[in-house]
Amino acid sequence: MLDTRLLETPDTRPAIAICAYEIGDTGWDPVEDLSGEPWNPTGARTLAIDPAAPDALVATLSEALGSPACRGLLLVGRTRQEGGFKLQIRTENRSLDGTHRGNPDGPGVARATAPTAEMVREIAEAGLKASVSSETEDDVGSYLLYRVLAALPEGMDTPAVGLLRAPVDAADDHVQKAVKAAAQAIARHLAPLPRPRAA
Repeated sequence: MLDTRLLETPDTRPAIAICAYEIGDTGWDPVEDLSGEPWNPTGARTLAIDPAAPDALVATLSEALGSPACRGLLLVGRTRQEGGFKLQIRTENRSLDGTHRGNPDGPGVARATAPTAEMVREIAEAGLKASVSSETEDDVGSYLLYRVLAALPEGMDTPAVGLLRAPVDAADDHVQKAVKAAAQAIARHLAPLPRPRAA
């Protein structure tokens, strides 16, 4: 569920939505201490989006990106591939079960818009193995990435949308470190929001 009040507050920091979409995965916890406040990268703020059924989640994520305050989305899931953390840069137009095109009128392939090379570099500097992958995995993550990218209205200032995949055996603290590094790389590319006009 998206708390739209978080996007309506007079805060000039752009928001980055972060969604660990796999129900039951404890790898990413946006609240890192006892304050109850979510972690925020320098120059931006995070908007944690809880996992849900895939189609409901598509609607929630698209709603978040429809707000002028939300300038990025980082999907967080797991990879079945070897070789550490992966930044998936493309996804195919497939149904959730992979048997047919998910969007009959959509393009066959969509490309992530987040600064993936910089995200990989930032994760590596945090001491974790990371790489870019153009290989689509047949799972919820690829489905969500395609649906969110395909739902972006034409002509808008395109938000940074990316998919970070953690190894299946990655410890929670490593996942949190990778998510923070990736979000910080996104934040560096975002401009502050216009200041609200005085009433």
